[in-house]
Amino acid sequence: MLSTRNNRIDPSQIPDDQLAALVQAFARPGHVLVTDSSGNKTELPEVLFRHFARIVQLMSERKAIVMVPEDEAFTTQAAANYLGMSRQHLVTLLDRGEIDHHLVGTHRRVKFKDLLSFEKRRDETRRVALDKLSAEVDAAGLYFPKTKAVPPDEG
Repeated sequence: MLSTRNNRIDPSQIPDDQLAALVQAFARPGHVLVTDSSGNKTELPEVLFRHFARIVQLMSERKAIVMVPEDEAFTTQAAANYLGMSRQHLVTLLDRGEIDHHLVGTHRRVKFKDLLSFEKRRDETRRVALDKLSAEVDAAGLYFPKTKAVPPDEG
């Protein structure tokens, strides 16, 4: 189970001057070099650079960061909260097989990667439906309806 205490980084844990220096380092294009205590230098790979830059930016805005591994198991309530739905609706989706889950005793658990997968499918389904609706509205001429010309006032 995820321990928020161990996976949470609060901006107050970093002195303001050090955070400001990190913002500057990650704002410049290119890469950041990491130097260990022996002087050995390693360049951060692009994927890590982008993630660290985002973390530093959020922390400079005084926002805390919580890291969640993809295989982290969520309770049904935590999973429902993440997806922005009721716990009962989530349970219905689990029972229908729309979201993978496993049991721990009699309790359902949902892996974070399965929540991400469902969220991606849900968003794609919504996008397709909205595109279809938009095309139908446009084809019916209702998106930019023609307006009748109003004669100017006779003065």
